[in-house]
Amino acid sequence: MTVRTRFAPSPTGYLHVGGARTALFSWLYARKHGGKFVLRIEDTDLERSTMESVNAILEGMTWLGLEYDEGPFYQTKRFDRYDEVIQDLLARGLAYRCDCSHERLDRLRDEAMQNKLKPRYDGHCRHRDVSPDEPHVIRFRNPESGIVVVDDLIRGRVTFNNEELDDLIIRRTDGSPTYNLTVVVDDLDMSITHVIRGDDHLNNTPRQINILRALDADPPQYGHVPMILGDDGSRLSKRHGAVSVMQYREAGFLPEALLNYLVRLGWSHGDQEIFSVDEMIELFDIDAVNKAASSFNTDKLLWLNQHYIKQENPKRIAHLLSPHMGDLEIDPSQGPDLVAVAEAHQERANTLVEMAEMSAFCYRDFESYEEKAAKKHLRLAAREPLQRMRDVLASLGDWTAETLHSVVDQVSAELDVKMGKVAQPLRVALVGRAASPGIDVTLYLVGKEASLKRIDKALEYIVQREANAG
Repeated sequence: MTVRTRFAPSPTGYLHVGGARTALFSWLYARKHGGKFVLRIEDTDLERSTMESVNAILEGMTWLGLEYDEGPFYQTKRFDRYDEVIQDLLARGLAYRCDCSHERLDRLRDEAMQNKLKPRYDGHCRHRDVSPDEPHVIRFRNPESGIVVVDDLIRGRVTFNNEELDDLIIRRTDGSPTYNLTVVVDDLDMSITHVIRGDDHLNNTPRQINILRALDADPPQYGHVPMILGDDGSRLSKRHGAVSVMQYREAGFLPEALLNYLVRLGWSHGDQEIFSVDEMIELFDIDAVNKAASSFNTDKLLWLNQHYIKQENPKRIAHLLSPHMGDLEIDPSQGPDLVAVAEAHQERANTLVEMAEMSAFCYRDFESYEEKAAKKHLRLAAREPLQRMRDVLASLGDWTAETLHSVVDQVSAELDVKMGKVAQPLRVALVGRAASPGIDVTLYLVGKEASLKRIDKALEYIVQREANAG
C-alpha cells in the first residue's frame, strides 16, 4: 500500500498556524513512508471562499517548503461527481429527500435542549415519498444501531453509537453538496490512506466512515491532532498576535525556524529541540504525537529563530534581510555590503526585523541618542578619547576592520585607559546606543565620512551638555 495523505484547507482566510502544523504532519508522514502528499482546496462555501485566500494558502505552503505531489484539486470543479454519488445513494435507498421546514427543525432542537438531550433529526422523512420537484434537502440514511470504532493513530480507540448520530444532510436545498459528503468522496477518489487533521473533526469521523461503508469502501486511517493553545491557555486566536503563517515571514522569522517549532508543538523525540527537515522526515511518527493540547510559546519560537539566523549563511540572511531594510525606507545598495552587515548582526538578532532595525545605523544617521547610554558614556571624560580617535581616523588611509581595531588599541594605550573607555563613547557616538557589533566592525560598516561626522556631533553634544550643566 502506498501511503497517501492530504491537506484540505478551506479558502476562507489565510494559512494559520494550526493548519500549517496539520499540513506539516501530513507531509512528513507521506515523506517518511515514500508516499504522496495531496493538496485539496475545499471551496464549496461559495460565499466565503476567495481566490485571494487560495493564493495565501499556496504562498504559505511554498514559503514553508511543503511541496505537494498532486493538486491543488478544487471541490467546486467536482460537483458532477458528488451528484453522481448522491444519486447512487438515493437509488439504493441509502439516502432520502427531506422537506422538513426550518420551523419544525427549530422546534425539534428546542425540545431536545429543554430535555437536556443531544439535538438530532428524528428521521421524520425516512419513510415519506418527498417529491423531487418540491424544495428539499437530501439526507444520508445513517444506521440506527451498532457502533462505529475509530482506531485513531493519536488518540487510540474511540467508539461512537450510531443511535446518537442523526441522518445528516448531504445536499442542501440549493443543490450544493455538504462537507461530510464531499470530503468522503474526495478521500475515496484520491485513494487517501491516512487522514491527519485537527481534533475538531473527530465528531465528523463516524459519520464519514458510515458514508464510506455505504459506498462499499474501506475507510482511511485517521489521526486527530489536538488543538493549539495560546500563551494564556485559551485556544489560539488572532488576539494572541500573529497566527497567519505569512505574518511570521513579515515579522522576520525563517521558515525552517517555524517548521522546527511546529513539529515540536505536540511531538517530541527524546530531548532533542533542533531538527533539520531531513531529521524530521526520518524521526517523525504520528503515534508519537501528544494526545493533549499544546501551548504556543512565542519565546521558544524566538529562541529557535535566533538559532537558525546564527547558523545560516550570511548571503542568504542578506537576501532575506533586504525587504525588511526596504520597509525602513533604506536602500541597501546605498551603503555597506548587506552581506557584511548581516554577518555582523547574526549573533545579536532574534528576527530579521530586529536585525534590520539594528542595522539601520549603517545606512543613515540616527535621530537621537539613547538617553541612558548618552548619560553614561557621552560625558566630559569621553571628550579626549573621542577627539583623539577623530584625529587618528581622519588621517587613516586603510579603512579595514583590522586597521580600525589597531587604532582603538593605539589610542587606549596612548591615553593609558582601558579599551572600554575609548570604545564605549565611540560606539554611542556612531550608533546612538551602547550596543553594536565590535567597535572595529561598527566603524568599518559606518564608513569614514559618516564616522567622522558622527564623532563631531557627539563632541558637540558633550560640549553643549556641559554648558547646560554649568
